[in-house]
Amino acid sequence: MTTPVLVAVAWPYASGSRHLGHLAGAYLPADIFARQQRMVGNEVLMVSGSDVHGTPITVRAEDEAVSPEVIVDRYHSEFVRQWEQLGMSWDNYTTTGTEHHARVTQEMFLAQLAEGHIDARVSEQLFDPERERFLPDRFVEGTCPHCGYPDARGDQCDNCGRTLDPTDLIDPRSKLSGATPVLRETEHFYYRYSDFTDRLKPYLESRKGWRPHVLNFALGFIEEGLLDRAITRDIEWGVELPVDDLGPGKRIYVWYDAVIGYLSASQEWAEQTGDPGRWHHWWHNDDARHVYFIGKDNIPFHALFWPAQLLGVADRLEGGALRLPDDIPANQYVTFKGGKASASRGIGLTIDEGLERFQPDALRYALAAAFPEQADTEISEEQIGARINEELVATWGNLVNRVLTMVNKNCDGAVPSPGPTTDADTALLDGIDDQLAKAGEQFEAVQLRAALRTGMDAAQSVNQYLTATEPWKLLKTDLDRARTVLHTALGAINGVRVMLAPYLPFSAAALDGILGEPSGWRRDELEVGRRIDKPTPLFQKIDVVAEPAGD
Repeated sequence: MTTPVLVAVAWPYASGSRHLGHLAGAYLPADIFARQQRMVGNEVLMVSGSDVHGTPITVRAEDEAVSPEVIVDRYHSEFVRQWEQLGMSWDNYTTTGTEHHARVTQEMFLAQLAEGHIDARVSEQLFDPERERFLPDRFVEGTCPHCGYPDARGDQCDNCGRTLDPTDLIDPRSKLSGATPVLRETEHFYYRYSDFTDRLKPYLESRKGWRPHVLNFALGFIEEGLLDRAITRDIEWGVELPVDDLGPGKRIYVWYDAVIGYLSASQEWAEQTGDPGRWHHWWHNDDARHVYFIGKDNIPFHALFWPAQLLGVADRLEGGALRLPDDIPANQYVTFKGGKASASRGIGLTIDEGLERFQPDALRYALAAAFPEQADTEISEEQIGARINEELVATWGNLVNRVLTMVNKNCDGAVPSPGPTTDADTALLDGIDDQLAKAGEQFEAVQLRAALRTGMDAAQSVNQYLTATEPWKLLKTDLDRARTVLHTALGAINGVRVMLAPYLPFSAAALDGILGEPSGWRRDELEVGRRIDKPTPLFQKIDVVAEPAGD
């Protein structure tokens, strides 16, 4: 029985180039997981898109004296190109700027308003007296009241991860002018997140297998009680309100509408397939599974605010109540030389810089081997290069190349027919099958770093088998036994490549052309007599330049 799996991936702000920390934090793990789920036969729908309504976009547009559309077009195009270069297997990568997304956002707003979970309130918000305008959250910076970080944003502190209101900041300052903002009254719609504290607590407590840092962080918010938050702003860039109660100059705010993108992108995908109702198969199906790939700074938005928004529509939308997240395997931070990766602060490599230096599969491998699944993980350009050379090339690439070369040269250029097998032959193949099963279990638990290690351990076991059997010597003394050993080693490689395929899509496609496409998450029997041409190396060894000591 197949399972409909929604792979929901954090929406990158189309405000600047993304870095390798972003790639390792959310996007690459999602693609690896989605690829493996397709291999086991599940129905996967992987969706995301560029977030075009974030205030970082309007901040950059202000800095460059251009329209937000110019910024959005520039970086959305960059993201789409990078995803193609990296082999990302999106079912739908879109934007929050589509008419479809606006319509779905407005429908959710009206449903929640009708349910009584949205109300209008007059409040004091920060106003820039020099620019004479209200300041959205990210137009304000200041000192975090919780940890003392001096450059906290008006919506969240990058240092401690706490969500904030701009008025919480100590010594706030306007990003537009540097002026000290003043408080002025304004009217906005608020989402009554406090309505859902009691409903979300048992939901979170029932989550099995969630990463401890995700569950503990979310439950900590619940213990304090969820606070109502304004979901509109005095801005001209964003989804228009479907009601005119507040008058002109108001828009729905980004962190309310961005998460709705998971639903709107699913519906948009269904329309593109010619079956507009197909999205229900994921969102109104008790057998479905929803897995959200995000960074840890997004935990409150996905473990608390998004479930509250989903619960808030009740059964007022087409199809009834919507499915809540089944798992949120949020990764921690990637750090470079002790600092959190940040494109805006020049810390770490951008994705383009990574692609300039490394083959896509090699970059994918090195990042996956260091996924920050349980704790912040330090990486460097030198470490990436070392992993590629010492692990990917030395363990896997060389194994494939030498076995294929020996088969091509000594077995008439085709998969040989095996003779009588030994206990060592059987043990190797049985071990590969066991490791395939183990890796499958690790994927189900979204332990992607461990599953990669299982695959590489399996590759190493084939190397050890070759060292013990020495087929290069047998070719001179016992050709039949040598061909049996090579058939066994090639059969083991046929299983290992299944485990590594989600991580290495380009080299996996090359092996598909040599050995045939795998039939699923299993080791297929070799086709005796299948042509094996002289191979070319799957990966290139790179020059690793040691980084200078100090800063």
